[in-house]
Amino acid sequence: MNTKNNDYSVIYADDDFIVLNKRSGLLIAADRYNPDEPRLDLLAQKEFGELYAVHRIDKDTSGIIIYARNKDAHKNLSMQFENREVHKTYHALVYGHPLWQELDVKLALKPDGDARHRTVPDKKFGKPSETLFRLIGTAGPYSWVEAKPVTGRTHQIRVHLAANGFSIVCDPLYGGNQKPVRLSEIKKRWNGDEKSERPLLSRLALHAYKIELKHPRTGESVSFTAPYPKDMEAVRNQLCKIFGVDPLADEMAKTKEDNHGDGK
Repeated sequence: MNTKNNDYSVIYADDDFIVLNKRSGLLIAADRYNPDEPRLDLLAQKEFGELYAVHRIDKDTSGIIIYARNKDAHKNLSMQFENREVHKTYHALVYGHPLWQELDVKLALKPDGDARHRTVPDKKFGKPSETLFRLIGTAGPYSWVEAKPVTGRTHQIRVHLAANGFSIVCDPLYGGNQKPVRLSEIKKRWNGDEKSERPLLSRLALHAYKIELKHPRTGESVSFTAPYPKDMEAVRNQLCKIFGVDPLADEMAKTKEDNHGDGK
């Protein structure tokens, strides 16, 4: 499916659930701090009818979100998330160069822990959390990182990276540096006009890229991938051209291999 508008595109839809690829800056459900902000569930209900939320991603994060379309699917999918049977993969662009190839972060986290409503590490009152990180590659001042959250705490990936000295590009809450990504600052021979230059990316560089779960009706294992949005794709293309590092290289190679195995 390729239904598109400026707020979301449809990756998959059947009678039981839908899979959407949302833009950054869009809430996925009601929020007590932002009651009047645009919401993905209300926008998508115009197209699909009543929807039931089964998980959340941050407002500032782009990418995959799933909604159930009936009560049975809602119960089934909610239980899969609760029992940690759903596997999620995020891609992030961070400042700096991690010295690790893989990192397993475990922290007790407390949501809404300060005046800015941030999630904070808190051994006494926090809930256990875990994220598995993998360094995909470094590109100039940046690095591409894959994150697989085992738990689903608010802002978990952002907090886990910050606790280890890394901030996601343009993170307004957990990053000290909110400079947008500009081609003039990463390309040596850039001949444009700096006054009229538009940033390649000026929002949180975190994307919910892939999700794996069981179909709520059939029990069949299913997997969905959300293509990068235009701004993140523009950054990927430029960093790939300049530094030869592509965060999607492994995924593309795997797809080719799978297709070859199917005789395609």
